[in-house]
Amino acid sequence: MGQKKTRRELSFVYTITLLSTLLLGCGAPGYLFQAAQGQLDLMCRARPIERAIDDENTPPRVRKLLSVVPSIKRFGTGYGLSPTSSYETYVALGRSRVVYVTTASDPLAFKPRKWRFPIVGTVPYLGWFDLEDARRYADDLAAEGLDVDVRGATAYSTLGWFRDPVLSSMLGDGPTTLPGLVDVVLHESVHATLYIPGQSTFNESLAEYVSDGLTEEYLREEGLIAELIAYRQSRVESAKRRRRMHDAYKELESLYASSKTKEEKLEEKKKILTALKEELGWKRTLNNATLLESRTYGSESPAFATLFERCGTWERFWKAMRELEPEWFAGDQSARFESVLVKAGEKSCAR
Repeated sequence: MGQKKTRRELSFVYTITLLSTLLLGCGAPGYLFQAAQGQLDLMCRARPIERAIDDENTPPRVRKLLSVVPSIKRFGTGYGLSPTSSYETYVALGRSRVVYVTTASDPLAFKPRKWRFPIVGTVPYLGWFDLEDARRYADDLAAEGLDVDVRGATAYSTLGWFRDPVLSSMLGDGPTTLPGLVDVVLHESVHATLYIPGQSTFNESLAEYVSDGLTEEYLREEGLIAELIAYRQSRVESAKRRRRMHDAYKELESLYASSKTKEEKLEEKKKILTALKEELGWKRTLNNATLLESRTYGSESPAFATLFERCGTWERFWKAMRELEPEWFAGDQSARFESVLVKAGEKSCAR
């Protein structure tokens, strides 16, 4: 998958890991213990960004990237993001992913397995610090006959409840390294600014819409034209992949709703996913769980853009966002919410 997607694909699932440690177990064997152990490890290894920059053992590339984090935070605050104590520390992980997320779905319907937690409501995934733990739990879900996917994530957010560190896994390579860092800091800061319990698709789509726009603005203000061009190109490529996956999602959704037999549906599903996997050069598992994950990010971006156009400024946009009520959504984990944004605009940004 593209670099930008991998930076944010676990944007707040780690919150579930952390809050479940503090508040409630999820019933998965060993989940509570690994969550507490993983969080404690990060807390112990985190050190102030200034110390990491001054450390001669810190690679020059990492020093340079860490040095811009304070300016990114100030920039975000100027556009309405809540100031937090996150991203003031740094952890050199020694691995490319901080956690691994397990998702599952009915094999003949886009119906995700969900887990419920206090404060954050339901979520369609669980995060694990160890890949083998994630795979073992995935095997348990697969044994139930579910489509299952396991993927790594480079970043996390605790919604402003704790001091999230900058992680070495957030610092990639190539021309989109700096734009990617800007994007992920802004993206995660959106979650600390506004979070609707039990509405993962809305929360992620909002964060992506805001961080996409503000990342471009930051790069322009800083005069980083080459980085801006690279960032835009990465977004174009990501959008193409997402559109193709959305097309497959709609095709399968129609198939599952048809009068065909179970065997016929499974056979046609296999053909559709095999072709999609080959076309995209997909390396991981590709099934209903994977396509549900892709739906979670960037959904209904045009509706956010329409709301912003109506409000006219970021200040009024955020005022509208804070007017949202959970009961405005059409049920738990709603996939569509354009009407919610229209209502918010009518209430807060009337002409």
